[in-house]
Amino acid sequence: MDKTDSDTELDIGKRCLHNRTTSSLDSSDKSYSLCGISVTETGTISETLISELGTEKLAKGCLERYADEAGDSRYASKNISITDSVDSVNSDDSLEAETIILREEIIFKAIQNIKNSMQVDLCFVLDCTGSMAKYINAAKNCILQVVRHMENTNPNIKLWVGFCGYRDHCDNSDRIQILDFTDSYSKFKSYISDEVKAKGGGDAPEDVLGGLDAATNKMKWSHRTRILLHLGDAPPHGRRFTNKPDSYPDGDPNGLTAEGVLKNLQSEEILYYFGKITNQTDKMIDDLEVLTRKLFEAVCSSITSSVTLTSITDENVYVRSRRELEMDKNVPDWKMLPVNTGKLLHYLPPKTLDDIKNKKYFKNKSNLILRKFSYKLAPKPFSSGAERYAYYALDATREQTEEIVIKECIDLGKKANSLERYLEMIEVSTVAHFLSAKFNLAAKQIGIKKKVNFLKSQALRYKDGSDVRCYAVEPKFRDGLFKRFNVNRGVIKEYHSTLEAFAHFTYEYTGGYLVVYDLQGVELSNKFLLTDPAIHCKNRLRFGRTNLGKRGIEVCFLANHKCGNVCEKLGLAKISK
Repeated sequence: MDKTDSDTELDIGKRCLHNRTTSSLDSSDKSYSLCGISVTETGTISETLISELGTEKLAKGCLERYADEAGDSRYASKNISITDSVDSVNSDDSLEAETIILREEIIFKAIQNIKNSMQVDLCFVLDCTGSMAKYINAAKNCILQVVRHMENTNPNIKLWVGFCGYRDHCDNSDRIQILDFTDSYSKFKSYISDEVKAKGGGDAPEDVLGGLDAATNKMKWSHRTRILLHLGDAPPHGRRFTNKPDSYPDGDPNGLTAEGVLKNLQSEEILYYFGKITNQTDKMIDDLEVLTRKLFEAVCSSITSSVTLTSITDENVYVRSRRELEMDKNVPDWKMLPVNTGKLLHYLPPKTLDDIKNKKYFKNKSNLILRKFSYKLAPKPFSSGAERYAYYALDATREQTEEIVIKECIDLGKKANSLERYLEMIEVSTVAHFLSAKFNLAAKQIGIKKKVNFLKSQALRYKDGSDVRCYAVEPKFRDGLFKRFNVNRGVIKEYHSTLEAFAHFTYEYTGGYLVVYDLQGVELSNKFLLTDPAIHCKNRLRFGRTNLGKRGIEVCFLANHKCGNVCEKLGLAKISK
């Protein structure tokens, strides 16, 4: 179902409409309302901004940023030929050709990391003393549910499961039990059922450090994503951990320390998750079915979170280089903060699919709307993702202030705060908003009432003397629990048929040109309200560093997508693997 980029009209089933008029947005979507701004408001772009927004300036900035991200090793990858890298270049522009080569090098490395991260070693480390019978049974019942769930929602993730049980030093040969990693889940379940019994234990503490040390050093960890899920109801030996009766008050008799064990886990790049079991939870978990469900949810969450983390880098996951800022989740006292003034920019809404595919639409300064903007900014971020910090802020442009969120790119080189990077982010937001309006229109025709909406984002440029800063500005979520539903690197964290259908719709509607993914935000009764999407696009010079090109579409979406009932109702074509 791959079509050329020149296709402007697609028949997505008989019920999926593509309106070729000047606008197909709902009447409520005909103008922007973010922070009080409408598309009719215009401003004069200064000479400085004209220089910054020039096509050549933006292209050069993009090249410099990609070179910076690639570590300036421009043609280092021996696996990439220049012919393959410039296969889509229709221009003699050497700058563009060179940028494509750099982008392809980054994409190639990213895709390899993603594929490797999908190979997962999952180790259950359990206290196997007498009080833990319920948890041993839950682990046995949980694993097949986890496997089935992963096969249904993330078939690209391959699991190898292992087990390490521990008791106490007085249990001698029964102190440590190990089943090394296997991809036979029936073998895992049988081992726990037949070989692992809740017994033993002496005083209140248990040989926790011995169990963790054995799991780290006596098991054959061989895959990129390494997860250790530890369940226990007693502390390690030593006065520093407990004031209960302890046969080894000076600590582990074999000389193990918590610091040493955790350091070893980190050096082996094993991601450690601990499920603390206390007396206060006993009533809640007396029901084995409830306990199994809670363990199932914890395991699935640990898998998807760990795969996402390891897919970002091929370096040690504990040594990610980034600028760390102190967080503050409290809303500041706005009366104590100054009002800043900057320039706010956003794009005129595109009217057609041709506008979306035409990269020049977003390089054309006449499609940019600019206005003066007054705001207050919290001194510390309240949250941080992989790409951005989020700050509380106030739109102080009008007499009645409005709560908003301002986002700043995490340092990823000297070009992290460039205006062109933020305009790239706004371009992604604009495209996602356009396609969500098309999806909602098509969904409405077949009786699907739940909409997919995106917060409208704008770029902010602030200048204080010689200091120039750029940010992204968007409305603040008012209701709902913020969640990440899927990840642009090919992981579904919480499956929703509507959201996966939306991604499928963007792929088919654009003729395979792009897919909108990395869907995160809140679920309300009548809609999903989303922010910070990512786009994989055949044109590797668009949509920023999270765009992994055609390979990203194939590996991070097509390889993992299973059509649900919304895809079927929309008449979307089945994706062949």
